[in-house]
Parts: sequence; C-alpha cells; structure tokens
Amino acid sequence: MRLLERMRKEWFMVGIVLAIAGAKLEPSIGVNGGPLKPEITVSYIAVATIFFNSGLSLNTEELTSALVHLKLHLFIQIFTLAFFPATIWLFLQLLSITPINEWLLKGLQTVGCMPPPVSSAVILTKAVGGNEAAAIFNSAFGSFLMDRVKIKGSYGDNSLLHSQLKQVLEVQMKRTD
Repeated sequence: MRLLERMRKEWFMVGIVLAIAGAKLEPSIGVNGGPLKPEITVSYIAVATIFFNSGLSLNTEELTSALVHLKLHLFIQIFTLAFFPATIWLFLQLLSITPINEWLLKGLQTVGCMPPPVSSAVILTKAVGGNEAAAIFNSAFGSFLMDRVKIKGSYGDNSLLHSQLKQVLEVQMKRTD
C-alpha cells in the first residue's frame, strides 16, 4: 500500500517515466506529422494550457507581489542565462580531454545554452510547492529575453548556441553532398 501512496504523491514523475517508456516503445507516435502532431500540440496547445491553468490558480495579489521581487528575478535570469551556460562550458572544457565522443559534448553544450523550458519550470515549481507566480514570470521573461538575443545574436550563451548549431548544420550539409 505504501508504494501506491508514493505513486499517487509522485504522480508527475510517474507520468514522465511512463511517457519516456511509451516513446521508447513506439516512437512513431510522437514524430512531426505523426498522430500526436507535436509541432502543433506541444508548441501551442500544451504551453497555452499550462499558462492558462497556472493563471487560473493564481490570484492577482500573488502575481503582483511576485513582480516586485527584483532581486529574485535578477538572480534567476543571471543564473539561467549566464552562470549555467558558463558552468557547462567550463565542465565541457574538462570533459574535452577525456575520450568522450565529441558529438556528445557538442550536444551538452547546445542543451546548456538553450533557454529554460517554460512549461517544465512552471509545472515542477508547482509540484514542489514553490513560488509559482515567480516561476511563471521568470519563465516567460527568460524566454522573451532569449528570443530577443536570438534576433540580435550578441550575448555569450546564445553566441555559443549559434556557433554550435552552425557547426552541426555544416556537418549535415557535407553529409548530404
């Protein structure tokens, strides 16, 4: 009975494990153009639903009080958009002297430079009882900042991402020639 209680409490993690197992068993369901149409359902419907549900559960006072915590927001944005990519870069410098596959390191660098996933941040913050209003604000604001940086292509972490993607595309173009 304890296992069942624990699974009910950790329903989100159980769901993630089941989703990963299902994707491993039948990956064709989740490909672009497949039955789930992830290019539409994930990009638009899922994110909109998460923000809508999160917005419904917040009262206006919580949201406005979360907006005035400037030190918190500054810390989160600096940590997410500067400290974390720089730490990953340093870690990859150490790993580059090991026999680890070069493409695995490039993949880690790419993931380390990507903006935070909006839906995951909000869901996980809510699951652990964190400040959901601050999570919503910082997720949306961080994605907005990364979109602006992508247009200008001027900041460190995004420049790493652009150079990484350029290298991958060049390799793929050479393979198709």
